[in-house]
Amino acid sequence: MDSTIQKALKKAKRKHWVIITLISVVVCLILLFAFNRLGNYLSAQNTTRLHDSLFLQHAISQPNVNIDSQVTANSSMFGGNIITNRSKNINGYLVPWSTLTSSYSWFGASIDYNELVAGFHSSGNNNFEYDKQTKQKVATFYHPAIKEYYEGVQNQLEAVVQLENQVAEVAISFKEPLTMEQVRENIPENLNIAWLYMTSAIANEALGPAGVPVYGYADSELSKESFDRFIENLKKYDTRKSIEEIQKYIRENENKMLNDVTVLGVMLTGRTENFNELIGKDFIRGASVGVTVPIVPYIQPIK
Repeated sequence: MDSTIQKALKKAKRKHWVIITLISVVVCLILLFAFNRLGNYLSAQNTTRLHDSLFLQHAISQPNVNIDSQVTANSSMFGGNIITNRSKNINGYLVPWSTLTSSYSWFGASIDYNELVAGFHSSGNNNFEYDKQTKQKVATFYHPAIKEYYEGVQNQLEAVVQLENQVAEVAISFKEPLTMEQVRENIPENLNIAWLYMTSAIANEALGPAGVPVYGYADSELSKESFDRFIENLKKYDTRKSIEEIQKYIRENENKMLNDVTVLGVMLTGRTENFNELIGKDFIRGASVGVTVPIVPYIQPIK
C-alpha cells in the first residue's frame, strides 16, 4: 500500500513539474513574442521620427544642401542607423556633400550633428569654414546685427569673378534686411536664388565661428506658399517652443503680408562672371564664396 501511494505521489509530482515546465515555456514564448513586437514597434516609431527630423532639418537650416537618398542601415529590433546621402546643386552641377549617419533605438533618435556643423580652418591669413568630409569651403552668412566677426566680414565677389569657365555659390549678406520685393529688384536674373537666409541667433562671433545655425528655405520664386510652409516647418521643428530665435521669428512674421517679410541674405549660384554685376552694390555687407566647379562641355549650367 505504501509503495503504491509513493508511486502515485511521484507520478503526480512529475506531472506537476511537466505542467509547470510547459506553462513556463509558453509564457516565455509569449513574452519573447511581445518583447519582439514591442521592440520592433518602438524602433519603427523612432525610425519614422528620425527620417522626418532629418528632412525637416534640411528644409530650414541647410543652405543649398539637398538630400539625394535616405536609407535605413544596420537595422534590428534594438535600433539601427539612417544614412543620409547629400549633395549641392551649383547652377546645375551636382557636387557631393557630407554623408550623415544618424542613429535610433528604443529610447529615441539622434541626428548626426557632428557632420552637420562645419569645421573651421585657420592657417596664416586663411580662416574659413569647411565641410568635414568633402573639405569643400562652406559659404558664411553675416547677420546685420553682429558687428564683429573673427575673420572680418569678407567680400569675395572680385575674387570669384576672376575664376574663368566655372560655376560657384556665394552667400550674399545684406547690410540691412531687404523685403522680398527688394530682393527681386536687386538680384540679377542671370543668377539663381538657391536659398533665402531669414534669421539666426545673435551670438559672439569675434573669437571664432559660434556654430549658430542659420534658418531659411529654398525658393527661387519668392512665393507666399513657400514662406507659409517655412513658418509651419519652424513650428514643427520647435514643437517645445524652446528655441528663442525661432519663436521670436514666428511671432513677428507669421501674419505678415509677403512683401513685408524681410530677408537677411541669399545664397546665389551661377557662372562666376555673372557675379560681376553685384560688385560695388551698396546693399551688400558681405559675400562669401562656397563651392566652385569647373564647367565641362557635356553639362550645361542652368544660367
